[in-house]
Amino acid sequence: MAFDVLSIPKRIYKALTNLRTGVVLLILVVIASALGTFVLQRPVTEPDKLQAAYSPQTLRLLDRLTLTDIFHSWWFLSLLALVSMSIIFVSIERFPNAWRFYARPYRRTDSHFRTANPYKLELPIRHADQGLNAAERALKKLGWPVERIVENGEASLYAEKNRFSVMAVYLIHASLLLIFLGGIIDGVFGFSGFMSIPQGQQRNAIELKNGKTKQLPFSIECKSAGQEDYADGSPKKWWSKLAVVDKGNEVESKEIVVNDPLVYHGLRFYQASYWIDSKKVDGLRIAYSGLDNKVVPLELRFNQPVNLDPETTVTLVEFLPDAFVRDGQVFKKTENLGNLAFALEVADRSGNSATKVWLFPAERDVLGAENVKYQFKNPVSAKDIDFSPVTGLEVSYEPGQWFVWAGCLLMGVGLFVAFYMVHMRIWAVEVADAHGRLVLWIGGAANKNKDRFEQKYSEVVAEIRNELDKSSPSARPSAQEKTDRPQLTMAGTK
Repeated sequence: MAFDVLSIPKRIYKALTNLRTGVVLLILVVIASALGTFVLQRPVTEPDKLQAAYSPQTLRLLDRLTLTDIFHSWWFLSLLALVSMSIIFVSIERFPNAWRFYARPYRRTDSHFRTANPYKLELPIRHADQGLNAAERALKKLGWPVERIVENGEASLYAEKNRFSVMAVYLIHASLLLIFLGGIIDGVFGFSGFMSIPQGQQRNAIELKNGKTKQLPFSIECKSAGQEDYADGSPKKWWSKLAVVDKGNEVESKEIVVNDPLVYHGLRFYQASYWIDSKKVDGLRIAYSGLDNKVVPLELRFNQPVNLDPETTVTLVEFLPDAFVRDGQVFKKTENLGNLAFALEVADRSGNSATKVWLFPAERDVLGAENVKYQFKNPVSAKDIDFSPVTGLEVSYEPGQWFVWAGCLLMGVGLFVAFYMVHMRIWAVEVADAHGRLVLWIGGAANKNKDRFEQKYSEVVAEIRNELDKSSPSARPSAQEKTDRPQLTMAGTK
């Protein structure tokens, strides 16, 4: 038997329209999302934490299986696409019947329907139109929209509430499609990474999780950053004052903390970390004295001249984390903190002469101040040295998030309609009973929540009885007629 290639699309369509297929795919998406919650994800998790949580072999395996970046992996995005296709095909397959039920509701009853309907009741009436008029008044009083249906010379009433609830399943389908669409867009076009910015500097490069660098069309400047501590010294919060510099102009600024990001052009800059760069100094607090030996405190900022007198300035121009002296010259030894050295440039305001003075706090020594009329004192403690703070920012671009939020909102509406809005219908028609007597037949139906419907149906019947009694004040039923009145039961009538 030859294999029919043309039948492949039909088989795929048939498989995706199968409700079981959709349920299985949805379960797989939930399992994959749960894995993304339990397995640490890049780049949200810092590399040190990943290496501490997993052995090198396990981490390599997780990376190879893309389990450390599930929500951007090809297989997860393919799974979302398959679920979306299944939802679309199932909706297309079943929507026509649902639409026919919604657009053309069953407004008029026949004898077969009246016999089979579980919610029914017959009330005796004395003349034509008495029952319909009483039922119409009762339904309107209870807030039911009523239609009077006339067909083949026979009149009946039809009332319903919440017909839209029959379409709730398609609201939920649409919400899932929006959520999955947002996830696919984020997985294909979105990205996330990390950037660190020293205080007073600008950066426009993001380090992505795959080791690549992404350049932004604008820069982020860190004006200042800091850390607030609890009384025991543990960190309370990190903060950064950021500014967006676009085409040379500062267009936006904000002080951010954890979970309160700066948002610009769809990119979110979250406060992720904070540390001190011990290889860079922003400022220094020392003291100096002149010919009168009076000690004066002095605060210096890097590369910012400070007046010592009308003719002389001093500037902090260089910092070496670990220095040594050879032949009167100062050199860097290592990049690690060791023998700190600070270079001050003492100059006259005319700019004709400048002298470099070196301070060595560890050795309490000063080099190069022999020809300077001022004496400079080394920093007293580490608190007198302002090392440069660095803010660590987590950057994310999620263009599909609007679809995700819209889907979540729509799902909330759909679930509310599905669980709390019951499609209830009431029919009323004047017919002859088995004994040929004129009665008002009252029937009802609901698509769910039978208990609530029974309560509403009982209210309607009671109000119709009340209206019937009002319409015949001079001919109230006898005690025997009251005894013979049909009573509504939980299973229907008797």
